[in-house]
Amino acid sequence: MKAKDFFTSGWTFSHNERYLQSKFQMMNIAILLSSTAVLYGMILNSYQEFYSLAFFEFILFVFNIILWKMLRTSKAVYDFVSFAVTAQFSFLLILLIYVSAPSDMKHTWFFTYPIIILYFRDEKYAIPWFVFLISMILIAPFQPFFHTQYTFFELFYLSFVLSVVSIIVYFYKVKIDEATMIISLQEKRLSKKVHELMQKDKMLTLQSKQAVMGEMISMIAHQWRQPLSTVTLSISNLQVKRLLGEKIDEEEIDRVLGNISDTVVYLSDTIDDFQTYFRPNRELREIKAEQIIEKVLAFIEPRLKKSNIEVSVNSAKDIELHTYVNELIQVLLNIVNNAIDELLSRSIENPTIKIDIEDRKEEIVIYICDNAGGIDPEYIDSIFEPYFSTKGKNGTGLGLYMSQMIMQKQFQRDIEVHSTQKGAIFVIRVPKKLD
Repeated sequence: MKAKDFFTSGWTFSHNERYLQSKFQMMNIAILLSSTAVLYGMILNSYQEFYSLAFFEFILFVFNIILWKMLRTSKAVYDFVSFAVTAQFSFLLILLIYVSAPSDMKHTWFFTYPIIILYFRDEKYAIPWFVFLISMILIAPFQPFFHTQYTFFELFYLSFVLSVVSIIVYFYKVKIDEATMIISLQEKRLSKKVHELMQKDKMLTLQSKQAVMGEMISMIAHQWRQPLSTVTLSISNLQVKRLLGEKIDEEEIDRVLGNISDTVVYLSDTIDDFQTYFRPNRELREIKAEQIIEKVLAFIEPRLKKSNIEVSVNSAKDIELHTYVNELIQVLLNIVNNAIDELLSRSIENPTIKIDIEDRKEEIVIYICDNAGGIDPEYIDSIFEPYFSTKGKNGTGLGLYMSQMIMQKQFQRDIEVHSTQKGAIFVIRVPKKLD
């Protein structure tokens, strides 16, 4: 049995049973020390040929073993064991007064009594036991059954000192109990706060998913609009030629149907791409860094063309990553989309976004820069906070917050941001190989 199991009688205690756990620990320590003292007295009295006292101490030693065993049968026996130990100490201390001499110094054991009585018994039980002990001490010189070697003055002085020590121990215990209560109350408040924060985080995650879903639908609409227009125009051309009575040869019909088929395949592939992105399987995959950037740009290509925003990419070739692909794409998409929003809101001439990938030993560093004029200094420390947005009603304030959360949880990195007069620079560090 391990030492910690010995002092808790082998029991496990819940968070709400910590006070009972401390009582078990104190009780086991008391039984251990009491047994040691009784064993010492038994050996010493046997050596001095005080066999009757040695036999009495042997009985107390066996009694302690029984109590030690009982503590390991059930938690409910603690009250009985504490009563038994209190009674044992009380009658043992009374016996020391009645049969020993002041020169033996055995009365010094009395000063352990306040600790035992106050820590093992509730106050309503401790006071009667204490009064009983003091009373039995004070009447010792006057009772006719035993000849005591202590004078009344000596016993009165001993009782007085014992009372002072008991009062000191009592107030010390009160302070400890108050501190324990305050700590317990603070722990409950902290636990409640943590629960509230977890619920808030779940709500933010849900709202972020809803916001991302809206962005995905908008992106799909952008991706589909031009191909659908092409299909509609092709069909309309055939319908117009037929209405005008023009001859439509088989070769032209095959060409139009082939274009329509290719467009439908493209639309289907687009749905697959977005479905994979929006429902990440959180599996680590091997991919090249430039392929991730290509996927990001493919998602936002319609926005870039419509907004006439130029994007330049500078990357070393064949940088292999073992990473969470879709999570990384989501982070980059959020940052690039924010850059696009800023460029459009400020009507920047020749709007540009520059993406640089720096190859390092164990990681890559992605720099995303724009020329939107930078971030206001009073906002730069708040952009990663939930619900913070400079876009007014058009912003959810969740994109950058969730991007930061993804980087911290999945990649163990923080997104860095710097602002210059020219524009904002976001720095994303990605380990080359995640375990």
